[in-house]
Amino acid sequence: MTLHLRGASGNNLKGVDLAIPSGLLTCVTGVSGSGKSTLINDTLFSLAANEINGSSHPIAPDKELDGLDLVDKVVDIDQSPIGRTPRSNPATYTGLFTPLRELFAQVPEARARGYSPGRFSFNVRGGRCEACQGDGLIKVEMHFLPDVYVPCDVCHGKRYNRETLEILYKGFNINDVLEMTVEDALKLFEPVPSIARKLETLVDVGLSYIKLGQSATTLSGGEAQRVKLSKELSRRDTGRTLYILDEPTTGLHFHDIEALLGVLHKLRDEGNTVVVIEHNLDVIKTADWIVDLGPEGGHRGGTILVTGTPEDVAACPQSYTGQFLARMLPSTSARPERPAAVANTPDARPPRKVKPEKPAKVAKKAVAASSTGKASKTAAANKKKKDA
Repeated sequence: MTLHLRGASGNNLKGVDLAIPSGLLTCVTGVSGSGKSTLINDTLFSLAANEINGSSHPIAPDKELDGLDLVDKVVDIDQSPIGRTPRSNPATYTGLFTPLRELFAQVPEARARGYSPGRFSFNVRGGRCEACQGDGLIKVEMHFLPDVYVPCDVCHGKRYNRETLEILYKGFNINDVLEMTVEDALKLFEPVPSIARKLETLVDVGLSYIKLGQSATTLSGGEAQRVKLSKELSRRDTGRTLYILDEPTTGLHFHDIEALLGVLHKLRDEGNTVVVIEHNLDVIKTADWIVDLGPEGGHRGGTILVTGTPEDVAACPQSYTGQFLARMLPSTSARPERPAAVANTPDARPPRKVKPEKPAKVAKKAVAASSTGKASKTAAANKKKKDA
């Protein structure tokens, strides 16, 4: 069972015919400018989304796409922001804020006062601070300079009025909850399944450290992408979804990559088709199937050099990906034997289960898991050196 895209010729693609095995994790690799995004995002995703989701994405030139009967939903998880205003945050985007507000509305004191779930929204009159209209910040316009935002002097950045903040759940008001990290919130709401499930998916994608009410404008591209992935994980899955991700490991530490791989493999194990554009060898070597484009970028790219398992790609001398991949794979004698009859067919591939290895040596840099203060400490060290 395979998705077949034929005659893709957008940008520098040279009439590419692509086969994506259904129900497996496929990595699309190649040097920068080799045509990966054009092939996957502009052609495969656009065609599939327009046909299945009823979207209207512009489609790069191609001939046809077969095999969509194997898919009932197409999801593109990119690194675009989850919101462009400070009001957007992980809680609102993932749908977590709704059961949170409903829970606070069920507190005895809230019921006695007649508060509805809307009372605990910072977007609605009644519960929010009207001085800042629920932003928690006041914009100060500066002539000839960028605008400056300062905490509201009425609510002191808490977004809600005094009456709303008097409603407590286990000693915490709604602002306290929004200021919690995902990890701390999970400990508090573990007995509440509707909330705990969504928090667990955020933990699964390596976002236990972000705050529930953290402004979307402060999230990195990689964090935004994983928030989107978390939202998809919390939905009911049919096992027939086509997931497309563009470099999901950007900016991630080895530990975070390992957690992300666990999520991708979980999606695959549930029967979904996962297509990842990736440069990270830890991800590439765990793929069930690889499509390597090249040989170079621009007009010297746009063709498929090799397709197959990581071992197949590692054995291709023309592939730059293969040359580096060969150094990370076990020796031939240690590789699991595969039936010769399915050596080069995507349909018969069993899912791979390989744990990513951390490199033995790391250059002397600031290295740590995501959001541990690397940038701040490095900047402080550089300033100290400069002052000296």
